[in-house]
Amino acid sequence: MLILRLFFTYKNYKNMPLSPEIKEEIALQVIKTLYNQFKKFPEDIHNNRNAPFHEAFLSAFSDKLSNKISSIPVFISLSSWLHGLNTSLGQSFFENTAYFLCGGGKKEFTTTKKNTLKISEEQKIVIDELVLGLTNKTKEPSLQTENTRIFAAVSEKNLVDSQDFTADVFYENHNEVVCVEIKTVNPNKGVFRTEKEKILRAKAALKNKYPQKNIHYYLAFPFDPLSNEPCGYDKHRFMKSNVGFTQFFDEEEVLLAGEFWDYLSGAKNTMREILDIINRIATPNFESHFEFVNNVANRTNYQNCYSACLKWWHLRKEKQIMDKEKLILKSADKKTHNYFNQSCFSGSGEYNEKRANHLLNLNIDSSLF
Repeated sequence: MLILRLFFTYKNYKNMPLSPEIKEEIALQVIKTLYNQFKKFPEDIHNNRNAPFHEAFLSAFSDKLSNKISSIPVFISLSSWLHGLNTSLGQSFFENTAYFLCGGGKKEFTTTKKNTLKISEEQKIVIDELVLGLTNKTKEPSLQTENTRIFAAVSEKNLVDSQDFTADVFYENHNEVVCVEIKTVNPNKGVFRTEKEKILRAKAALKNKYPQKNIHYYLAFPFDPLSNEPCGYDKHRFMKSNVGFTQFFDEEEVLLAGEFWDYLSGAKNTMREILDIINRIATPNFESHFEFVNNVANRTNYQNCYSACLKWWHLRKEKQIMDKEKLILKSADKKTHNYFNQSCFSGSGEYNEKRANHLLNLNIDSSLF
């Protein structure tokens, strides 16, 4: 069947460490992201937003662009669309995928959340000295030395409110607290001094709150734009390519590309597996595949194909629902039948978790049938 053949276009998958549950969570994020980006794709340039200044400036590059794009308005539209994809990846996909891998979440230590931490006057003095030394280049960044100094200044006296900060990823276990800030791979020039001071203050305040635990705070970059390999990275080269990065940060404070994703999951080749999940789903036929999976009638009319497609897209819960179909349909509960006949995705590409949870948590005694 054509639809089944179109699904299985990506090959050479290897056994990798992510659990079926995590694969499904990531797959659902991929589907949601793609669904929304397809809806936003600029099909008709005549309906594009007016951008007179961009068009005026880009006219100077018309000769250079002529062999690469069909028109300047198309180029502007695609650039805007790509910016939207970048925003979606940075503010949603990367963060949510990180949460699935480590079990963490976003954490705000701010006055707005009434969750501000405390820092001692001694710690503030130490941090000011460290930042001044790095700024004047009289000191080299050293994670071990800096931690030793600020943690040694922990005190229960002379405490004041610390600077507000938000960790994109935060998690705590029995012996450590981990904070991660996920950054764009093209950070702004001059941002590193401010980031360093904020992180030093955050670590000092966290140590005051969790004195018996190891404190870790990282800057993370989802991929290395300078690498020739999708999952490859060269941290030293990457940091040197950004002005001021190596002046303020030790390499041990930075997680880059595959190192970042492996750190969160605790397993090797995590970035490769994430890309494999994306490549299974992100094909030119995504829209037709999505419609096939979301069409309730296909569960019955093309049962084998439908089941195979669910497996290919890592839709574990939907596969389990299909396996329980006979028991579900024998249920006398009208609400259950209504849930079963709903599509698995909403009009915004969101997975219908409420439906899935209801159907999977049914207490049906199969011996009664």
